[in-house]
Amino acid sequence: MTSSRTPTAAALSLAVVGAGPAGLALALLAARQLPQAHITLYDARALDKDISADPRTLALALGSVQLLQRLGCYPAAQAQPIVQVHVSQAPPTAHHPLLGPGGEPQVCISAAEQGCDMLGAVLHYGQLLAPLQTAWLASAQAAPQRLHTRFGQGVAALHPQSGGVDIELADGQRQRHDLAVVAEGGVFADQSRKALHHDYQQNAWVGTVQLAPDSPVGVAYERFTRHGPVALLPLPAQGPQRRAALVWCCSAAHDDIATLSDSQRLHLLQHQLPASLGPLQGISPLKCFPLGLNAERRLVQGRTVRIGNAAQTLHPVAGQGLNLGLRDAYTLVDALRRHPTPEAALAHTERHRTPDRWRTIATTDFLARSFTWQWPGLGATRGLALAALQALPPLKTALARQMMFGGR
Repeated sequence: MTSSRTPTAAALSLAVVGAGPAGLALALLAARQLPQAHITLYDARALDKDISADPRTLALALGSVQLLQRLGCYPAAQAQPIVQVHVSQAPPTAHHPLLGPGGEPQVCISAAEQGCDMLGAVLHYGQLLAPLQTAWLASAQAAPQRLHTRFGQGVAALHPQSGGVDIELADGQRQRHDLAVVAEGGVFADQSRKALHHDYQQNAWVGTVQLAPDSPVGVAYERFTRHGPVALLPLPAQGPQRRAALVWCCSAAHDDIATLSDSQRLHLLQHQLPASLGPLQGISPLKCFPLGLNAERRLVQGRTVRIGNAAQTLHPVAGQGLNLGLRDAYTLVDALRRHPTPEAALAHTERHRTPDRWRTIATTDFLARSFTWQWPGLGATRGLALAALQALPPLKTALARQMMFGGR
């Protein structure tokens, strides 16, 4: 017989701390797949705060799109499908037969090659958060006896207890739960230090650029330069105007982007990006964010699970933060559905998510650090690796599957 201190998934009391995309997706999944569980969603922001206009950009992998479609929360009309990913390295680089006549190493991955309609999609944060929150509130209204919403009530602390977790609210109240999932992440500069912490001494400047009307549609660009990666993520057009979200990374010690005019920024970007993109026609005001690695060694600590940026904040070179969080959420809820006790479900989650998580952390960390290394031949080596991926279809397919679905 199961003791009262180790409830089955059906009797589970689950707290979800943080009503961002990862937290809301997890709460919705749990509400639908654990129909007897009691779920409480906590967030410090007021319920009536307008979230739909948040302009931050999200890059969703195909697996994330499919999960959101299953939840009925994928805003297809507001998202721009990614049909091709173009990764290249800017000159100078060593000449090699693999690089071809242009001398620029590159790898191009297309949805058509992979037999799918898209590799992923790009949309604004608010455009994703709004339908997720609407779906959660509708679910909570339909099942008020087991689904609870605590907006405007920030969580001050989590207190581990035997067989559960106490949630301490900002006003001093405490609520006991069998399991707590922390999905409040934030940006690197505002976080407390986790077990693995490294400041890359790099900045990311983010905004949007306007593209030429005849520029390629649905193409995401990742360009390795001597100073750091530059990414352009396709956004839905506004009338005839093609647009892309910009993530422009550079060394903090040599960052003079703040001092440049818009025309100077455009000129510098144009020089760094591949010619196939076409001319840039405009640029928005840019915001600057310091970059670093801040990660927990484990997702699970007692009866507390951390997902997404609450578990690992990464360099944006791979764009995997939210995608990791959504894979964490799916695995955890599925484990709670399949296993008889929270302990068994949490052990499965930790074991199953570890390879994908650490592979992504190691890859992004290596790439981020490599832009600060001055080793002879490093750029040529990175370029040859890109060229080899392009020349070897099985390797390119493996990379594409990792990009689309992670390590599931």
